Amino acid sequence: MITLFNTHIDKSALKIIRKTLKSTFISEGRFVKDFELNLKKKLKWTNPITVNSGTSALHLALIVSGIKKNDEVIIPAQTFIATGFAVLYQGAIPVFTDIQYETGNIDPKSIKKKITKKTKAIIPVHWGGYPCDLDEIEKIANEYKLTIIEDAAHACGATYKMKPVGSISDITCFSFQAIKHLTTADGGAVCCKDYKMAQEAYRKRWFGIDRNSDKQSILGEREYNLKEIGYKYHMNDYQASLGLGNLTNIKRRIQRRRQIADIYNSRLKNISGLKLFNYKDDRQSSFWLYGMHVENRFNFINAMKSRGIEVSVVHQGIDKNEVFGGLRKDLINQRKFDKSQIQIPVHENLSLSQVDYIANSIKKGW
Repeated sequence: MITLFNTHIDKSALKIIRKTLKSTFISEGRFVKDFELNLKKKLKWTNPITVNSGTSALHLALIVSGIKKNDEVIIPAQTFIATGFAVLYQGAIPVFTDIQYETGNIDPKSIKKKITKKTKAIIPVHWGGYPCDLDEIEKIANEYKLTIIEDAAHACGATYKMKPVGSISDITCFSFQAIKHLTTADGGAVCCKDYKMAQEAYRKRWFGIDRNSDKQSILGEREYNLKEIGYKYHMNDYQASLGLGNLTNIKRRIQRRRQIADIYNSRLKNISGLKLFNYKDDRQSSFWLYGMHVENRFNFINAMKSRGIEVSVVHQGIDKNEVFGGLRKDLINQRKFDKSQIQIPVHENLSLSQVDYIANSIKKGW
C-alpha cells in the first residue's frame, strides 16, 4: 500500500537523542533553546517559542492575544477540531466562516460578513500547506482592529509573497505532530512578531515562571511571585533533539513535495470528473496535502484502494460537531467541499515511479 502520510526521522536525530538520553537531562534545557534558534535561522520564523503540541500553541496564542470569555474568534470549519477547541478553552466563541471551494482556505469575503462588536481575532488556516490570502485578511484585521493568529499546522516551509509563513502575521502557530513535515513526535511552536508578546508566551508556557530571570535561592527553589495563571505547555529536550535532527534536510524534503505536486498538476489536469485545486504564483505551498475534487468519491476511494493507494478526506467541516453547535447551512462552499474533496499521497518518501503509478491509476478512471 502506498501510504497517504509518512513519519520522517532523520538519521542525525538518533545521534542527538542518544546524547540527550546519556545526559539524563530530558526536560526543557539547552536542546530546546538550540531548536528554537535553528527554527529562527533555518526557517526564518519570528521569535519561535516551542511548546508540547500544536493545540497548546493555538491556546497560548489566544491567551497572549488577550482573548477572553464570550469574545468571538473567526475560524474556518475546514480544519481539525483543535482550532475550535483552543477557542473554547478560553471561554470564547468560535464563529465559522465559509471557505474557497478551489483551495479549502478561509474566504476573506465571508470573514467580513461574520464580524460583530464581539469579534477580537481571526484564525486563518493554511489548508494542506497552501497559504491563505493574507493581504486581504490583514486589511480586514486592520480595519476592525483584530488580531491575526495563523494556524500553520500544515504550512511549515510555505511562503507568501516571498515571506516565510511564521514571519508575517501577529502570531503564527505550528504543529510538530508525528506526520507533519517537521516532527518532534508531538509538539508545536508559537511565533510572535511582537517581542514582548513572545516573552509573555515564553513565560506562560511554563506556569508563568521566567527561567532566564527567576533564579534559584539558597534554599534550592526558584524565587517567584506569580500574579496570573500559567501553563505546562513547554517542550522538553527529548522532543527538541528529534526536531533538531529532522531540521537537517527540511528544505530539501519540502522541495521534493513541490516537485511531486508539479507532476500531479501536469499529469492530472483535464481529467473528466476531477477538478484540481487552484494555486497562485505569489505563494508556495508546503504540500502537507495534495487535494482535489472528484465526482463519485466513494468509487474513487475504492478504485484507489484496489490499486494499492491510500487516499482520504483527512478532515471535513468541524462545525458539524455538537460541541460547536452543529452544522452551519450558510457555509455554502464548505458543504460543497465536504462532498467532493479528497487527498492523495504527496510525501517525500514517494519514489518517482510511485508518483507515476498514482497519476496513471487516477487517469485509468473510477
